[in-house]
Amino acid sequence: MTARALRAIATLAVLSGVIWLAGPADLAARLATLHAGWVALAIAALVLQIWLSALRWQITARALGTPVSTGWALGEYHMSVLGNTLLPGGVLGDLGRTARARGAMGGWRPAAASVVIERIAGQIALAAAALAGLAWWLATRQAAWAIALALLAGAALLALALVRLTPARWRALAWRAWGPKLRAQIGLSTAIVACNLFGFWAAACAVGLSMGAAQTLFVIPLTLLSMLVPLTVNGWGLREGLAAGLWPMAGTAPTDAVAASIAFGLVAIAAALTGLVPLAARMLAARRSRMRAL
Repeated sequence: MTARALRAIATLAVLSGVIWLAGPADLAARLATLHAGWVALAIAALVLQIWLSALRWQITARALGTPVSTGWALGEYHMSVLGNTLLPGGVLGDLGRTARARGAMGGWRPAAASVVIERIAGQIALAAAALAGLAWWLATRQAAWAIALALLAGAALLALALVRLTPARWRALAWRAWGPKLRAQIGLSTAIVACNLFGFWAAACAVGLSMGAAQTLFVIPLTLLSMLVPLTVNGWGLREGLAAGLWPMAGTAPTDAVAASIAFGLVAIAAALTGLVPLAARMLAARRSRMRAL
C-alpha cells in the first residue's frame, strides 16, 4: 500500500474518531447553522492569503535571479494551493509548481529553491505567531510570566541552533532571497499570517463562536501548526483533534472547537477551488492555440 493511500486512511480514521468523540449530532447541528456572511468573509481572507503568498514567491524568485510576472505567479500559486489542499501529502501542489516553473526559472534547482525558501518563510512566520500567542497567553496567567520568558528564551536558543545546523549553502541562499527585500518579506509574511488567523476566526464566528483577541492569538496559530505534520491530508483530523484538546484551555467547548476547525477546513477547500479559474483559463488558451495551429 502506498504512502498516499495510508495517509488518506489515516485522515479518515483520525477525523472519524474526533467527530465521534465530539458528538456527531451536535457537530451536525452547529455546521447546519453556518452563517453565510462569515463564511464568505473567511473565504475572502484565505483567497487574499493566496494572492499575498504568490507575491512573496515572486519577490523570492526575483531575488534569486529568476524574475517571473505577477499574473503567472498568481496562477501558479493558486494551482499549487489547490493541489496541496486536495491531494494527500500536502506538498504535491508545491512539487507541481516546481515542475511547471523549471522552464521559466532556468531549471529544477532555481525553481525548487524559490518554492522551498518561500514555504520556509511562511512556516517561520506561523511558528513566530504561535510562539507570541502562547507567550502572551501565559503572561496573562497568574505567576506564569516567568514561564513565558523562559519559553521565549528557549525558542531563541533553538532558532539559533537550527540556523547553525543549516548548511552554509542554504543559509547563503536564504539570505540572498530574503536580505535585499527583508522589509517586504516580513510585511508580506505578517499579512499572510494575519489573513490565515482572520480566516479561522471568521470560520469560528460562522458556527456561532465568539473569541477575543487573546483566545484567537493563543489557540488558532497552534492549531494551524498541526497542519504542517504530514500524517493526514492537509491536516484533517489532526487539526480537529488539537482544537478539541487545546481550545477548552481558552474557554471553548470541545464540540464547538471541532465545529470551528471543520468549518475552517471547508472554507480552505472553497478558497483553494478558486485555483480552478487559472487552470481553466490556461486550458482554454492551450485549446485556442491548438485550433489556430490546425
